[in-house]
Amino acid sequence: MSTPDLSLYLVTDTEAARRAGRDLPGLVADAARGGVTTVQVREKNQPAGVFLRTVTEVAQALPGHVTLLVNDRVDVFLAARSLGVRVHGVHLGQRDLPAACARDLIGPDAVLGLSAATTAQLSAAAASSARVDYVGVGVVRATATKPDAPAPLGIEGMLKRAGQSRLPAVAIGGITVDDTRALRAGMLRDEASRDGAPGDVAPREGRRAGGSLAGVAVVSGICGAADPVAAARAYRSAWQGAA
Repeated sequence: MSTPDLSLYLVTDTEAARRAGRDLPGLVADAARGGVTTVQVREKNQPAGVFLRTVTEVAQALPGHVTLLVNDRVDVFLAARSLGVRVHGVHLGQRDLPAACARDLIGPDAVLGLSAATTAQLSAAAASSARVDYVGVGVVRATATKPDAPAPLGIEGMLKRAGQSRLPAVAIGGITVDDTRALRAGMLRDEASRDGAPGDVAPREGRRAGGSLAGVAVVSGICGAADPVAAARAYRSAWQGAA
């Protein structure tokens, strides 16, 4: 499939949902009603069989236009697909299977995302024979949901790092609604700078060489919300409102 709509990308956290009094399938269904476009099921501590059941239940809860990805576990993705579950691809970290190996297993039509925190990792992702579809870049802010995350980049640092990517980039890491608005505004500002004003034929100083930020990934801001529909809608409006 072509690169999915990554503009509002939900990464699941079952514990956060449970603390908010929600089950995961119900939460993702509500988040989709609020405007989530892609869901990544992340279950670091579930055995494969339980993870597969979670992916199946989430797939059944989501409308057809929302892309569904599996975090880390290529085996769970393959099992889900063999059972006819509507699942679209995998997202890998730097310490998971090499992207090229994963691509060989999941096939050419599946979505393949890869976390990339450094300029070297961004370059490697773009050059990979695996045909990586997008990169997840983090983190904007320190977050308890990923204690091994790299140092926070902040808004301008994230925009600069995403601009160094030749692949669509999704920002992640403690992103608030206000951060979403700021990231979107900064992306549009940088795109205008890159495109140049009428009659401007020389590159402007500081102009980004790479592509645009494709969206924001949110974990606690939606999974821990008392009203996931309203939370997702707020992020969606923040991303679209600065346009």
